[in-house]
Amino acid sequence: MSRKQAAPAARKADVGHAPAEVLFASAAVERLEAKATLPAKFQRMLDRLPMKRICGEAAVALKVHVGGNIGFTTIPPLFIRLLVQKIKDAGAKRVFVTDGSPSIHEATARGYTEEVLGAPLVGAAGVSDRYFYRHPVGYKTLEEIEVCGNIQDADALVNLSHFKGHGDCGYGAACKNLAMGCVTQKSRGDLHLLEGGLEYDEKLCSKCKKCVEACTRNAAKWNAEQDRLEIFYHNCVYCRHCVLACPKDAIKITGGGFVPFQHGMALAAREILRTFQPGRAVHITFLTQITVYCDCWGFSTPPLIPDVGIVASEDIAAVEKASLDLTRDGDPLPGSLPPGHKLVEGRHLMERIHGKDPYVQVDRLEAVGLGTAAYRLREIK
Repeated sequence: MSRKQAAPAARKADVGHAPAEVLFASAAVERLEAKATLPAKFQRMLDRLPMKRICGEAAVALKVHVGGNIGFTTIPPLFIRLLVQKIKDAGAKRVFVTDGSPSIHEATARGYTEEVLGAPLVGAAGVSDRYFYRHPVGYKTLEEIEVCGNIQDADALVNLSHFKGHGDCGYGAACKNLAMGCVTQKSRGDLHLLEGGLEYDEKLCSKCKKCVEACTRNAAKWNAEQDRLEIFYHNCVYCRHCVLACPKDAIKITGGGFVPFQHGMALAAREILRTFQPGRAVHITFLTQITVYCDCWGFSTPPLIPDVGIVASEDIAAVEKASLDLTRDGDPLPGSLPPGHKLVEGRHLMERIHGKDPYVQVDRLEAVGLGTAAYRLREIK
């Protein structure tokens, strides 16, 4: 058991529940002076947050995504340094910057060092990804979540995420930063096992490979070694081309698709946030350098849209909903999509790109009791 006493689960938002406050710092610059730019607005945003109540007299875990390989579109170190200083000014006992243990060695390539950030970098589950606490979940094949020990041992959490596209769930931001970054490698694998939506009956298959030929997204692949179909759900948009092309009805749409994966991430986020007392966590999301794929791919592509800004809230469902609303409309900038990539139908830009409705993540967060999608946006000037 953790030395902390787990906090009770957040109450599911009721109909008519008061909207959560979401602070917004726009990337737009109205005057050519330093105090009108995003870093200065970010500092004023942090001054509006109850940082003393969240971080005061606390060991604070500052969760970021450190990226990988030669990717360069993660959160710039300057912003993290400014945040670390505000956490210290709020009276924190100590603050450490953290990410999943297998990734933390990649941090220095993007300038994430103690000298630059003003705080040490610590692997969330120790040097070997073996320091964790088990939390029973019991959802489909997801029996438990292994919450990283250094996360659970902290007194307060600052969830600093970077909004970007993601093939499995449409996008990744505050929820994914916790659900995939605060658990062990094993739990990440267990969460990905919730992906699905297509059922392949190898006994009916004639090995004609028409399904692979019909797939326009490189999601249907033929495993030559095992002589069978495999589906890479990261690329799948459930267009049914493979289903229709199969002459033997060996492939069927089973429903659910990416939703169980989204629900599993919401459950993982809930277990992580349960380890903190109420009022001891805040979520900050950067809507800048938004690319088509996750930072963990190890390379960066051109931004899909112009920089939007930064949002912050103590309510994770509200900050996710605001992030999605602020990035919903418009078309991708020229050259920002992979070659030959075509848009599909959808109510959000990320759904048109990846074929998964990103708002499902907000619904799932509400369903497991993590806040409300109703929010009031307050812009920082």
